Amino acid sequence: MPRSTSSRKAPRAAAPPGVPDLDPVIHQRVRLGIVSALAAGGATGFTDLKAALDLTDGNLSVHARKLEDAGYIRVRKSFVDRTPHTEFELTESGRAALAEYLDAMEAVIQAARP
Repeated sequence: MPRSTSSRKAPRAAAPPGVPDLDPVIHQRVRLGIVSALAAGGATGFTDLKAALDLTDGNLSVHARKLEDAGYIRVRKSFVDRTPHTEFELTESGRAALAEYLDAMEAVIQAARP
């Protein structure tokens, strides 16, 4: 009988004792790039962020929505000379989540070192 080609992912294993869980919203590569870029550069327009991270419009939109839904980024839409303009900014909650994530990553690194 052929194997199922289900797209379901295996459940995430719990972190070993003493190692904190990583925030799954930020841990995804693209979303980590977005929050890192916003933390370093402040409010950034859609086109500039897309170029900096080498993303497609759709990819940036989907990941930005996840971060916005989590309360980690603020999205402002306006018009500049009748052209739509979208700007992203890290919220205080997003800044705190990134700091927690970085602390957790440091703990993972320390736990992995001999």
